[in-house]
Amino acid sequence: MKKSIFLLALGLGVSTAAQAQYRGRGGNVSLGIKAGASLTNFVGADAKDGLGRDYQNRFGFHAGVFANIGFAKLFAFQPELLYSQKGVKVKDADAGVRMHYIDVPLAFHVNTDGFFFEAGPQVGFLLAAKSEFGSTSVDIKNYKTVDFGYLAGLGYQLKHGLGVGLRYNGAFVNFPESTTIGNVTVQGRARNSALQLYATYSFN
Repeated sequence: MKKSIFLLALGLGVSTAAQAQYRGRGGNVSLGIKAGASLTNFVGADAKDGLGRDYQNRFGFHAGVFANIGFAKLFAFQPELLYSQKGVKVKDADAGVRMHYIDVPLAFHVNTDGFFFEAGPQVGFLLAAKSEFGSTSVDIKNYKTVDFGYLAGLGYQLKHGLGVGLRYNGAFVNFPESTTIGNVTVQGRARNSALQLYATYSFN
């Protein structure tokens, strides 16, 4: 299932990139690459480890491609295909959780002379999740494979050349799978949270 979702997302990304490269000759669409650092954590009522210890922010990275599609002087639509690391570290312990996602943000931009504000939905497909204890890691099987969320941010980006941006990713849904014990169903209340600082290069 994960492999099928990944291949579908990858196919959509390649198709979008090819179309953007072709239409970009007209000036309204540009293809780009982006990469940057992520500061991630869990939020929610149950955002603690099994011993009740608080989680701390974890550094990771994200990278991928995008197509910026201008449909008016001030507005653009920017679909993206990104590999993203998420997760947490456990406070005062050599332990944590590392999660690997393929994210598909659908950002709507309001532009003014290269400066932009962005917001929109995002869907993430979980590739792998591991619980880490020192040098040992164990696969986590009870996390949802699809994560629905949102994004908001700002930055500077031209149709051709370098750009920078700062973005927040939040989730609408809890990522732990629900578990049933007897007649009782328990749903862990924890969601992904990520602050991303990135650089872009746009082709036209």
